[in-house]
Amino acid sequence: MLTPAFDLSQDSNFLTVAIRVPYARVSEFDVYFEGVDFKFYAKPYFLRLTLPGRIVENGSEQGSYDADKGIFTIRLPKETPGQHFEGLNMLTALLAPRKSRTAKPLVEEIGASEVSEEGVEDDDDEEFNWEVEQSPYEEVPESALDPECRYGFGNLRSGVFQRLQDELSDVIDIKDPDFTPAAERRQKRLAAELAKFDPDHYLADFFEDEAIKQVLEYDPWWTDTYSKMMASMEKSQEQENLAALVSFSEEEKYQLRKFINKSYLLDKRAHRQVYYSLIDILLAYCYETRVTEGEKNVESAWNIRKLSPTLCWFETWTNVHEILVSFGRRVLCYPLYRHFKLVTKTCRDTIKILQLGKSAVLKCLLDIHKIFQENDPAYILNDLYISDYCVWIQKAKSKKLAALAEALKEASLTKAQLGLELEELEAAALLVQEEETASKAAAHSVSGQQTPASSSETSDSEESDSTASSETEDSDSEQEEPRGSEPEAGNALLGLFAEKSGAALLWDAGVGGTASALPSSDVGQEKPLAPSQAPGASGPLIQELGEQLETTVHVSEPEGSAAGKQGGVWGRDCRQTPED
Repeated sequence: MLTPAFDLSQDSNFLTVAIRVPYARVSEFDVYFEGVDFKFYAKPYFLRLTLPGRIVENGSEQGSYDADKGIFTIRLPKETPGQHFEGLNMLTALLAPRKSRTAKPLVEEIGASEVSEEGVEDDDDEEFNWEVEQSPYEEVPESALDPECRYGFGNLRSGVFQRLQDELSDVIDIKDPDFTPAAERRQKRLAAELAKFDPDHYLADFFEDEAIKQVLEYDPWWTDTYSKMMASMEKSQEQENLAALVSFSEEEKYQLRKFINKSYLLDKRAHRQVYYSLIDILLAYCYETRVTEGEKNVESAWNIRKLSPTLCWFETWTNVHEILVSFGRRVLCYPLYRHFKLVTKTCRDTIKILQLGKSAVLKCLLDIHKIFQENDPAYILNDLYISDYCVWIQKAKSKKLAALAEALKEASLTKAQLGLELEELEAAALLVQEEETASKAAAHSVSGQQTPASSSETSDSEESDSTASSETEDSDSEQEEPRGSEPEAGNALLGLFAEKSGAALLWDAGVGGTASALPSSDVGQEKPLAPSQAPGASGPLIQELGEQLETTVHVSEPEGSAAGKQGGVWGRDCRQTPED
């Protein structure tokens, strides 16, 4: 909490307290007084006084606020009219808290705590001491400050942040602006932007720009108004017709009535600075309106003040081009959407607003004022810049704004001028993307070649397997065919043989001299039959039987097989010898 500068005076019936609270949020303040206690709070100021006499609340108290001087004046009725309060100029004594009055003994036993029956330590009956230490405010004269460290509208302010730095550190990026010259501010700003720039975030928005395209297609309120203006310009050249295109709502009219009319004594340099800073502030506002599509949110105040070096770095300008460069760098470093097309689109939006005249500019400034007023830390920027702009723009010359629009229209901005190596970054990213695409295509083609080859190999294998299986089946069928036909032939032959000779013996050529009775089901096995001696009476019958076997039974042996080498082939060396 900051202790404000204050002064006390009195008459016979009232005590008057004048409290100077520059840049305080006066829309929310509290005043408490009872007896000899007086308390005042308006963020970030807090004042507590112990008065030399008693005051009372009886309905006759009064209060007022001077916005130009930033002074609250409060008149408090005395409890005893006509009483004279002593020592109103003893400010340190007034700030000191009241002495504690207690009936406790001056000497107490340390470390002995009273414990209740439940075993819980009893709390003291005294109220908690909410008193905070205060020190009288000492204002540093402006003559002691460096003239190069000024800021605010027209660079007319200084010394504001000496005591408010801790409270307002979230509002501005620069530290100790009252002791930092303009040249040093710029160096620190450029270094902070370079450190904040994120190539991954930029490339993500560069390649995946669906959301960016949607934002670029949005038409804010000034787009339709600008189209009407251009249509009106074709029909009539009267400037009065242009002012009627922009209207103000009742809320905006109420805002205008609250401003205090005043004049600004600006030299040529300060006057130029006001116009340049106006471009910077409007660029930030146009970006915010476009990316939120006109729907303000909790980040709106942050976006505007973060994208405007005028508001967050108290930057000063010498030409339009450096304003565009600074704005472009900050767009690519801080907000959610970081795309160069947003920079160029926002520049065109600002040109349209300036060409629409001071009514359109005032409407934008009123919207900024409302956004900052509703944001707790940003309200001070209204006192430093926006409120003065809202009053000043109403008296600005339309020709000046038109010339400013032309200067902004003629200024050009490229990616190389931003100093972030965007073109090299994009080229490297595109090269990597092409290499990945080429590698994926090569891998796809290789896999495509492998797939037909493997399929052909598979089909060849299947064909060979089918061929082998068919050959096997043919071989089996060839072997099974005699097996199926041989029993029939064998039965017939054996029946014929039994009728004429009574028995038939088959001899194994591989086992010489061993005879076995061959049943009909075993006819056609791979073992060849050996010749044997037969009686003469049965010679014609045996010869007939051999001829029938030659014509009926035939087994194909694979070439080079063991059976072929032995020479045992059916129908070639097969002979039958009947027994007697």
